[in-house]
Amino acid sequence: MAKVLMVVSAADSLTLADGTQHPTGFWAEELAVSHQVLRDAGMEVSFATPRGTAPTVDPISLDARGGVEPGDADRFRALLAGLTEELAHPLALSAVDVADYDAVYVPGGHAPMADLATDPDLGRLLREADAQGKVIAVLCHGPAALLSTTQTDGGFAFAGRRLTTFTDTEEREGGVGENTPYFVESRLRELGAIVETGAPWTSKVVVDGTLISGQNPQSSDATARAVLTALAAS
Repeated sequence: MAKVLMVVSAADSLTLADGTQHPTGFWAEELAVSHQVLRDAGMEVSFATPRGTAPTVDPISLDARGGVEPGDADRFRALLAGLTEELAHPLALSAVDVADYDAVYVPGGHAPMADLATDPDLGRLLREADAQGKVIAVLCHGPAALLSTTQTDGGFAFAGRRLTTFTDTEEREGGVGENTPYFVESRLRELGAIVETGAPWTSKVVVDGTLISGQNPQSSDATARAVLTALAAS
């Protein structure tokens, strides 16, 4: 049985460009659907967060404010309810040995921009996972987690790699707009990543060796299935 480490942000707010606080957390569909696909395929999934802090679900990912239909919101709530105990007691990133896992999976929501992007423990974990040929999957704003591998000399562990992420267009259309503290797509391009994007709000997955990325919540199922394919081939 393959083991997947699902790294979840512990942030419940994001400081916007104007200094105000924007309530946030993980995006319900991205965590719940990804976890369901992986678990249904027989994967052993463990959660980890900075300091082992219980993560918060972004409230707008469960209602019309986030473009979520009532029936879908009910399904996501039911899936998350089944994970209550696991999410209440995640591993601390500082205690994780990446050698114990076959894949690292980072769902989004704006929250990863607030903590995972600069978390040194995650930076270590991702660099080690990449060096060991582990599958690394990042979804929607989850690619902000890759920013944690930026070195003080400006080097970026994923420079030259093909990936996708929540696009600048999507951020302007349905995110926090120009008040975002930074655009994840633009930041990754600046650091040398090769960002490939699809039409806004449609499923898009990019596979570059063991690096798998999904563009948005609509890509949740396809991203998790790409991870299953990669693990089956390894």
